[in-house]
Amino acid sequence: MKKKAMCIFAAFLIALSIGACGQTQDQAAADRAEDQEDNPVAIDSAKPQEETKPIEGKDTDSFHIGIVTGSFSQSEDDRRGAEAFQEKYGTDNVTLAIYPDNFTEDLDTTIQIIVGLADDPDMKAIVVNQAVDGTTEAFRQIHEKRPDILCFAGEAYEDFEDIGEVADLVVNYDFISRGYLIVHSAHELGCDTFVHISFPRHLSYESVSRQAAIMKAACSEFGMKFAMEEAPDPITEVGVPGAKAYIAEHVSEWVDRYGQKAAYFCTNDAHTEPLIKGLMEYGGYFIEADLPSPLMGYPGALDLDLTDVSEGFENILHTVEDAVVSAGGAGRFGTWSYSYGYSVSAGLAEHARNVILGESDIQSVDDLAKAYGVFSPGAQWNGSNYTDSQTGDKADNIVLIYQDTYIFGNPGHYMGTTQIDVPDDYFTIE
Repeated sequence: MKKKAMCIFAAFLIALSIGACGQTQDQAAADRAEDQEDNPVAIDSAKPQEETKPIEGKDTDSFHIGIVTGSFSQSEDDRRGAEAFQEKYGTDNVTLAIYPDNFTEDLDTTIQIIVGLADDPDMKAIVVNQAVDGTTEAFRQIHEKRPDILCFAGEAYEDFEDIGEVADLVVNYDFISRGYLIVHSAHELGCDTFVHISFPRHLSYESVSRQAAIMKAACSEFGMKFAMEEAPDPITEVGVPGAKAYIAEHVSEWVDRYGQKAAYFCTNDAHTEPLIKGLMEYGGYFIEADLPSPLMGYPGALDLDLTDVSEGFENILHTVEDAVVSAGGAGRFGTWSYSYGYSVSAGLAEHARNVILGESDIQSVDDLAKAYGVFSPGAQWNGSNYTDSQTGDKADNIVLIYQDTYIFGNPGHYMGTTQIDVPDDYFTIE
């Protein structure tokens, strides 16, 4: 698989005002996608775009977009991205909503909240990030009720086959390429072991289990040991506190078992903070979180107060980096320089706006990149359209993306993952 590096340059210079309080995301980041196209589409925000006609029946003088995310306590970055977009364009144009923390049990409420945005006669597009269980049904009801409304799914939990039928656009993180590239980065940093931490519910999702299989295969290629550890699911009776406590209690044991040169990856946000904290104390590597961000796990693990940090993720990144280096973690811990959850909420909404105003093609990966660039200036991204590995059918409305990995305190900082060719074989591993 030939992967082309794609630099996203900001279409606008924006001030991202983020009074981050250092809370971590505690909600499980579960379902991902299935497979990826063999020939990735190059994202080039500098490429001239063909003129796109406004959507018929749309008022191009204004736009009204609804953004649905998890709560601040459960999905901080997702929520902040929605707030940044609303701050940029105003409450008259942007309406925010929150789905329940325990969305798996409050499915009807989740659906009602998303569908409820369609009651606004001026609503033109609805963005859901993360597109948790119930989003597919909500989009189906919205299109039955208001076929004129565009529906965008960020990080869909439900099967692509299902949500792809009702969503106008689905954007997920590239679990296939990252499965290979995270292990590749660990190998480049000198790791000899890779430890995957998850639980049965997550592993029941094909995307999570496939990524684990890809990581195992990559370890074999690089001569590394692959190990799996099970930790409690935060949505069970143990809750988030119990899940965090389990990780905190077992990190030292794992480091004794796997050594100082082991890299760790967990599929759940709630596990991230105690894992980082423990590895910082006992040794080991953490390449990046499941949904990477400088705010994912690091502020809590380092007792870092980001209240006075402003001017967006660039300053947040360097503030966190200083703390990581001071704690002795230089060269062992990484992230994406711009939060994935933040970029999806704000970037998808920006893309929706551009489509509504006739400035972008809804299925153009280049136009999507341009929109993401508004909220992640200078970041490098890579991505491609999703293709079903069994049928070979290409879904033009589903895109998988990832950002380059940033290692704190590392002389090179970026690992250059967006420029690495992922071997073809990894796209057929199940």
